[in-house]
Amino acid sequence: MASLDEDLPPEARGWLDEVPAEDRRLFGLLDSVQDRLHDLTDPSVFPEIAYGRPAAAFTGREWRALGLWVQFRMLTWRVSPWRGSPLSAHLKQLAATVGRRRLAWPARELALLWRVAATPLVDGTTHEKMFAIPLTATRRLPTGEQAPYVAEMRRAAELLAASPGWAADSLTRRRLDDLLAVHIPEPPAVAAARLLRAADAFAVTMAEEYGERLGAPAIMPLLRHCATATTARPGDRWLATAADLLTRDAPALVRDVLTALARHRESAVDRSTPVYLHHDTAVLLRGLIWTCELIEAGWVVPVLGDVAVATGTGIGGSGPNSRSELLANAAVAVLAGHGGMAAVAQLARVRARVRRRSLLATVARALAAVGAREGLSPDQLLERTVPSFGLGPGGVRREPAGDHMIELALDEPGPALRFLDADGKVLRNAPKALRENHGDLLADLKTALKELRGTLATERARIEDALVLGREWTWAEAREHYLDHPVTSHLARRLIWQVDGRGAGLPEPRDGGWELVAADGARLRPADGATARLWHPLTATDEEVRAWRDHLMETAWRQPFKQAFREVYPLTPAERESGTFSRRFAGHVLRYGQAKALLDGRGWTGVSLGHWDAAGGSGRCEAVLRRGSLLAELPMWIPEEAWDDADHDRPAQVCVIGEVRFYRRRGEGWLERPLERVPELMFSETMRDIDLAVGVSSIGTDPAWTGPHREYWRESGFGELTESATTRRDALARLLPRLKIADRVELDGRFLRVRGELRTYKIHIGSAGVLMEPDDAHLRVVEVPAPAASVFLPFEEDGLLAAILSKAYLLADDIAITDESLTHQIWS
Repeated sequence: MASLDEDLPPEARGWLDEVPAEDRRLFGLLDSVQDRLHDLTDPSVFPEIAYGRPAAAFTGREWRALGLWVQFRMLTWRVSPWRGSPLSAHLKQLAATVGRRRLAWPARELALLWRVAATPLVDGTTHEKMFAIPLTATRRLPTGEQAPYVAEMRRAAELLAASPGWAADSLTRRRLDDLLAVHIPEPPAVAAARLLRAADAFAVTMAEEYGERLGAPAIMPLLRHCATATTARPGDRWLATAADLLTRDAPALVRDVLTALARHRESAVDRSTPVYLHHDTAVLLRGLIWTCELIEAGWVVPVLGDVAVATGTGIGGSGPNSRSELLANAAVAVLAGHGGMAAVAQLARVRARVRRRSLLATVARALAAVGAREGLSPDQLLERTVPSFGLGPGGVRREPAGDHMIELALDEPGPALRFLDADGKVLRNAPKALRENHGDLLADLKTALKELRGTLATERARIEDALVLGREWTWAEAREHYLDHPVTSHLARRLIWQVDGRGAGLPEPRDGGWELVAADGARLRPADGATARLWHPLTATDEEVRAWRDHLMETAWRQPFKQAFREVYPLTPAERESGTFSRRFAGHVLRYGQAKALLDGRGWTGVSLGHWDAAGGSGRCEAVLRRGSLLAELPMWIPEEAWDDADHDRPAQVCVIGEVRFYRRRGEGWLERPLERVPELMFSETMRDIDLAVGVSSIGTDPAWTGPHREYWRESGFGELTESATTRRDALARLLPRLKIADRVELDGRFLRVRGELRTYKIHIGSAGVLMEPDDAHLRVVEVPAPAASVFLPFEEDGLLAAILSKAYLLADDIAITDESLTHQIWS
């Protein structure tokens, strides 16, 4: 390789004349051995080879000469530095090594370093390592001594900004912008836009809506400090600096930006994959979240809760991933540090909504930490922090609005706003006078309605978890936190409770307290210290279960989730014989998207299949459910025939499930557990989850299925009933006598037989598939209108019971069917 004089571009050769003679001599030593730089595995030894002694003995001049030589050599690159040539990689490492040293650079040499850095490479771009030495050296100078280099720094910044993103890391660009901002004042909006760099849709929103405020001289130093939030947690020094920069107007701006972040959703650019946030934007927002540790205001906790939910859930608001785990973790950590019951309520929201395993672990630790300070378990914390929304007796909140009244009410089938005139008459919509004169109140109540719906969904899931886990309370605790709570009572009062392992009944208020009323009418008034739990049919006799199901049907008592009609799954002889695994549902072919959504929603993790990397294992996964110290594992895979003509950019369309195994924690690992030693409740509820997934997502339930696995589709669509389908049959047996079409329907094994005017039909109770007598021809019914008559359902989880009844009403009056796609099949 030639010397620097020969390799430098003509316009830069004259710069060598500015290098002191002693440094030129050292350049010669470095040039003489530069060929060896290609072959070194550790480029740090290169100057030792050139200078002939250890780096520890180098003088300041020798280090500076090395820095100048590296800076000039980077300008001579003939192979683009991002192509990975050994020489370019080693030069970049040497530049970083020199940049980290605290060297006393003479002004003339530092100016020369900047001039070289501001010169484009042969392809007209630059690389961030060109700035490693001059940028670090200049940042260490007092502000007053940086001014002579501003012009060169500005040219360098323009060159860096024009270079590809992968050629210039964001930290280098940001540090250079920060340095220039001190010496070149910009309009606030311009300064904010330069920092945000329009890296994503939210950065654009911040620049457009908050640019003037973000770029204000009193705010910009805090914003630049937030952009340095590159570690997992803030250190004391970071927070101390933030506290110094937190001006009077900053908290309101932090609130507004984070509130907007909670509303932000991913968006696609130029039809590409939807993007939520660029990493640079996320880092800056993490700094704003950390700043909330220093702000004492009522908005902090609810806004952080909104941010944690929005960033912690997956694209589209569901799934096992997070939009930004970086931001969700930051919000959860600040909530945990804030403490108090208000923070617990927000952490409960996060736990109920997110499915990312690592984030759930963070939330669990946060709840445990707050609970330890309060002397309560995480479950106790959650039940003590359910908001009341101002609801009074009967689950109603009344707000006067001039001549009208607005009610926020826990109605069936869900919460609603009601508008009443001066005479108490319920109006269909909010009248114009109310909207115009009480708009703020109306907006507040609409927000409360939305939050109430979300809280009910969270509480429903939490109470069902308590049933699944067999949680216990004292009767006094059950009354206080469930039956007497204005929100939770809406669910808890419709469930069957059991005290001291014997008396089971529906709660009924009486004489200022509560009694449990059994299915036969017997009453029990529990003592405050009695042990209470939610009744589970697994612990009851067949006669007790039958009595409760009959009672719910007779009284039209709809439960918030399946309890009396809940399926139970005792061990089968085959499972006892296998010992450690169950093949009860093995081999079922499921629609992957539906199965994944259902399992994700019930707390299973690890469900991820796709065609993108067969060799790397994308065609197989293990769905995992953790409950306490036990773990259930369900293998899932893409069938071989599904790989033909597969779209490798999309998730799987179908999957097959295998045998279920259980494990118990042992130290840091997991030990396989014999089925007979798995608690009955854990086993039953795990199998119920899988049965529900099969019942909803099996291709056998799809009347329009035309893909492979036709034999399975036929067998599963019209074969033997699973436990969930058996429970559905039990419900139908009680419902049919109450129907207007009772004289046209009857149960026949695994079918609901419907007699129409034209033909007789058999609706499979497991899949809702339809066969026509006498030859069992398949009737493809894709869309079915709801029954004309309102039909009471004691439960509805998967939609199949409603679908079966809708088809029964439709086919019982088949002569009135006008849909040609159906009439053609019926008449053919």
